[in-house]
Amino acid sequence: MKRDKKEEEAGGNPYFNLEKSTVLQEARTFNETPINAKKCCGILTKIIYLIGQGEHIGSTEATEAFFAITKLFQSKDTTLRKLVYLSIKQMAEIANDVIIVTSSLTKDMTGKEDQFRAPAIRALCCITDSSMVQSIERFMKQAIVDKDPSVSSAALTSALHLSKQNSDVVKRWVNEAQEAANSDNIMVQYHALGLLYHIRKTDKLAVTKLVAKFTRQSLKSPYAYCHLIRIACKLLEEDDAGSDSQMYEFIESCLRHKSEMVIYEAAHAIVNMKHTTAKELAPAVSVLQLFCGSSKPTLRFAAVRTLNKVAMKHPAAVTACNVDLENLITDTNRSIATLAITTLLKTGNESSVDRLMKQITSFMSEIPDEFKVVVVQAIRSLCLKFPRKHSVMMGFLSSMLREEGGFEYKRAIVDSIISIIEENAEAKEAGLAHLCEFIEDCEHTVLATRILHLLGREGPRTPQPFKYIRFIYNRVILENPAVRAAAVSALAKFGAQCDQLLPSVLVLLERCEFDTDDEVRDRATFYLNVLQENQKSLNLSYIINSLQVSILGLEMALNHYTKEPSETPFDLKSVPLAAQPVVEQPVGTPGEVPSARTTEKVVATRQDVYAEQLGGIPQLANIGSLFKSSSPIELTEQETEYMVRCFKHTFPHHVVFQFDCTNTLNDQLLENVTVQMETSDDFEVIRCVPAPALTYGKPGTTYTLVRMPDDPTRVTGTFACTLKFRVKDCDPNTGEPDDDGYDDEYSLEDIEVTVADHTQKVMKPNFAAAWEEIGEGNELEETFTLSSMKTLDEAVKKIIEFLGLQPCERSDKVPEGKNAHTLFLAGVYRGGHDVLVRSKLAVTEGVTMQMTVRSTDANVSQVVASAVG
Repeated sequence: MKRDKKEEEAGGNPYFNLEKSTVLQEARTFNETPINAKKCCGILTKIIYLIGQGEHIGSTEATEAFFAITKLFQSKDTTLRKLVYLSIKQMAEIANDVIIVTSSLTKDMTGKEDQFRAPAIRALCCITDSSMVQSIERFMKQAIVDKDPSVSSAALTSALHLSKQNSDVVKRWVNEAQEAANSDNIMVQYHALGLLYHIRKTDKLAVTKLVAKFTRQSLKSPYAYCHLIRIACKLLEEDDAGSDSQMYEFIESCLRHKSEMVIYEAAHAIVNMKHTTAKELAPAVSVLQLFCGSSKPTLRFAAVRTLNKVAMKHPAAVTACNVDLENLITDTNRSIATLAITTLLKTGNESSVDRLMKQITSFMSEIPDEFKVVVVQAIRSLCLKFPRKHSVMMGFLSSMLREEGGFEYKRAIVDSIISIIEENAEAKEAGLAHLCEFIEDCEHTVLATRILHLLGREGPRTPQPFKYIRFIYNRVILENPAVRAAAVSALAKFGAQCDQLLPSVLVLLERCEFDTDDEVRDRATFYLNVLQENQKSLNLSYIINSLQVSILGLEMALNHYTKEPSETPFDLKSVPLAAQPVVEQPVGTPGEVPSARTTEKVVATRQDVYAEQLGGIPQLANIGSLFKSSSPIELTEQETEYMVRCFKHTFPHHVVFQFDCTNTLNDQLLENVTVQMETSDDFEVIRCVPAPALTYGKPGTTYTLVRMPDDPTRVTGTFACTLKFRVKDCDPNTGEPDDDGYDDEYSLEDIEVTVADHTQKVMKPNFAAAWEEIGEGNELEETFTLSSMKTLDEAVKKIIEFLGLQPCERSDKVPEGKNAHTLFLAGVYRGGHDVLVRSKLAVTEGVTMQMTVRSTDANVSQVVASAVG
């Protein structure tokens, strides 16, 4: 192998350019006599390196090399022998007939050379299969209680690995393991405890006794104490026990141990318990506070990282450590300093914000971008926590924007400012001003277009919208085509919503018609013609409200329309609406579920997935385009004989119920599986598409097609469901079913069709304009008393969930301390009818709601208005 001079001077990897064939050729050196120990050590190291790097070595090649390696047992060189043991361990899985070295390893394992015994044990256990374990049992028992700690530890750890396939044999070594647990050596004691726990872990009572035994006697190994703490924590979680249990008392007592490792493990355990109170946290936090002042960087890092985690749930408990954390801001280890700052930002109070910002300013220039991103995210959380301090933190974030930094760092700052703007109305103008300054010198196209989109959405509704026009038009003159196109769209939104700015915007758009890029010219021409019509409805449909349909769905619909021409014009209402990205669910032909590889594919929208897959089922053809698909609904408890979950797919006049079924009984085969649905409402069950067969553990799918009532106002109902199938008993081992079977059924939970199944969420950026556009023609108003709800937050969440509409104008956020609130909801009802809801909520004894509904269809207004009652 050649290395050039530069690589040697730089201290490069000497094995970087290894070739497998060359190395295996060199392995023939092992057959030479006398054995050259130094040369053989180098070749073995290369072989081990190749295997460790994942290089594939064929079985024949590995076996040939392995037999050559066995010749090296003739050498007494210590280094070479240890490499031989290591090579045997690596080759054990890929070479054939590795058991040929059993006698040599057994000889070394029981020999007088202590340096060979421990690695020989480890190698022997790697090549030993289930049939050979009993033949080495006597040697293993002797090794476990050996006086040499390295031999004892090797035997204990090897026994742990052997127990995975030979647990019954290893269980007989308990007495020897218990004897080893009394060893004075800290590693032997630790490994002995690990083996004892592994043998008994399936027996909860035995584990409890094990912990009780070792908590009474003083262990010498801090590693064993740490392992014991973890076992005790697991028992506490399983029993859901509190601080009055003996296990908890043991963990708390470890806070006073002499070993720092044990103290930290105990504190970490208490902090991570599910139901720990602030009082129970106090002693653990006190210990971590002491560690913050330690001279050891590892202890300081462990302490501040754990305190950072505590601060997420119990910030008040960490407040006592603020002085110590402030001292860590200047720590030479930047990871510790970053964690200290983010913890302070979580625990700080409103009065300390200014001081924290000053301390952070000097610190930020010294840390890399990945740490800066963490600090920025913590500042965003603090700003949302103390909205009145937004000016200080917004100023700090804007100064960071002007500094040098990579894309991820700048994006984190922009995301934070946008988040603050959306959550705090008072911060809007200041935030927009900072972002306008940033795009004047922004080199990232993605960030510039995002900010321009934000300006187009929020700028027209500020008291002085004209001051943003200059910043936007500068982008049309100075930037690349993508940014120029985004700037044109932003200008159009100002013209559509600000009458006083319309003449100026028209002039600017006319100039944009001469742009060198066709996308910019097309947008300018389109928006100019729309704005010149001076019609609010056109502005709302084509400029203010973005396209709400699924892009993939639109492509499919247009493709279908062009292939099958029709005299009727293309209807955009036939295209599925855009929804949140989802992971593709297992839907396909009845009785089949796509492979795991398919289910991991992330697709654009839920409707795109189901529309394509349901369209491939002949029995469900010609029922129109898919409007909405629900989230999964579990119809059975976990761990039952049959597991069933349901998806509801809403079409213009039908609902398709998709049932994903799993058979959990290995001695049964289910055939012709269907779900029978019954209802007292006017819904009509048309047909069932059965799953042909359900084998053990393999899910299958059946469908039920239901027609909706003719009365457009009757859209809700409850269905009683029964799983029906033919059972054939089968052999649990082979899966072979009997020829004869019998019919059976299984009761499922009821399914409800609600108003939310008929509505899709649609965002209306300007709710007031959309409200006026629909008008009062189909307006209905109702007043309700929501006696079961005690707070406005609860009422808002329930109304959104029940109606399935999109909250607008950030009205889903209820300001603190308010007794009244107005919720704005928007969406599209099945059939393409727009629906808007304005709910005025007030807290009295319960929550009183005055709900006003407007829709383009009178029946829709009636359905939504009567839904709550």
